[in-house]
Amino acid sequence: MIQTVVPNPAPAAWGTPLQPGAKRLMLLGSGELGREVALEAMRLGIEVIAVDAYPHAPAMQMAHRAHVINMLDGAQLREVILSEKPDLIVPEVEAIATDTLIELEAEGWTVIPTARATQLTMNREGIRRLAAEELGLKTSPYRFATTKEEYKAAIVELGIPCVVKPIMSSSGKGQSLIRTTDQIDAAWDYAQAGGRTQGQRVIVEGFVPFETEITLLTVRAVDGTHFCPPIGHVQIEGDYRESWQPCPLSPQTLAQCQAIAASVTESLGGWGLFGVELFIQNKIQGEDEEQTVLFSEVSPRPHDTGMVTMVSQTMSEFELHVRAILGLPIGTIALTQPGASAVILASEAGAPSFSGMDAALAVPTSKLRLFGKPTCRKNRRMGVALATGTTTDQARERAKACAAQVRVTVSAD
Repeated sequence: MIQTVVPNPAPAAWGTPLQPGAKRLMLLGSGELGREVALEAMRLGIEVIAVDAYPHAPAMQMAHRAHVINMLDGAQLREVILSEKPDLIVPEVEAIATDTLIELEAEGWTVIPTARATQLTMNREGIRRLAAEELGLKTSPYRFATTKEEYKAAIVELGIPCVVKPIMSSSGKGQSLIRTTDQIDAAWDYAQAGGRTQGQRVIVEGFVPFETEITLLTVRAVDGTHFCPPIGHVQIEGDYRESWQPCPLSPQTLAQCQAIAASVTESLGGWGLFGVELFIQNKIQGEDEEQTVLFSEVSPRPHDTGMVTMVSQTMSEFELHVRAILGLPIGTIALTQPGASAVILASEAGAPSFSGMDAALAVPTSKLRLFGKPTCRKNRRMGVALATGTTTDQARERAKACAAQVRVTVSAD
């Protein structure tokens, strides 16, 4: 734990939900991560209002009230906040009118962790420039491009292989790894289609060979900055498929990771849990360190790879997030046993049905979380399998075996 002075203390006193004096928490984004945040907040007697762009989102199914709006529309966002008057505005997705959040924060509303953090991390250009150019952290080489000509020039400069991403997207949408020159045009088209707006800028990153990719969950709270044991994960096309905790690192490498995470989260400010993604490289010729740590991205909210903490830690990432934003102490974060998660994906679009849960839960130590999303599309995450073991390898085998038993079938909407 790092002792820090964190501003804006929140009084640890509130009334009963739906009564005068209740503390109101508004989720902007009500998917599977938002659902777990809602549950943890409700366990502490908080009134929860769930907001998303579609009806019957997972967190809406249990919140005290729910609203469907276009969260990229600043007028709609302002209207729902002014009508509900939440004590805490908690963004749980990236697709939000962040300029409006900046305005609302300046007017006295509390945005978690801060409106600036939400805005910077929504845009890959903002967070990369903060990390590499302002904080001086090591990252992969990168260039930004607005036009296709600039994009192709960036590839020439950085070389192939390289990674292309829209500067604003989520869950790996629009991301490509270019291995050959004949993939360049398709990667540009996919980035434009997968981004949140058409004609947006892209980031081209030089490919970095790495030994391990981790998430370091970092909590800024009233009693300092805390770190969860590192989480290893596998991503396919930019989207997480499995994760495990702990991911073994040397003491020197772990110290590098924690220093980077502390630097980024301190700059972003505010209270809450942050998912800091890092690449671990083996020793490069000429470098002093045994391993080199590169900053990749950060989310100012619970992270999908962190769902493993629902079985592996004394407090899940969701409980940690809620404690921190309510101004409550974190204390000690302890690993109970090695754990793993594996996602359950839909294979096509439609209204989902699930089967195979009996066989899945016959796997030792396994647990299931089916998210309750009303519709699915190809490769949409519809649930997660969790398991523990005496080793992370055993936990990973069990989680994947559990997930493999669940079948998602669809019917026409």
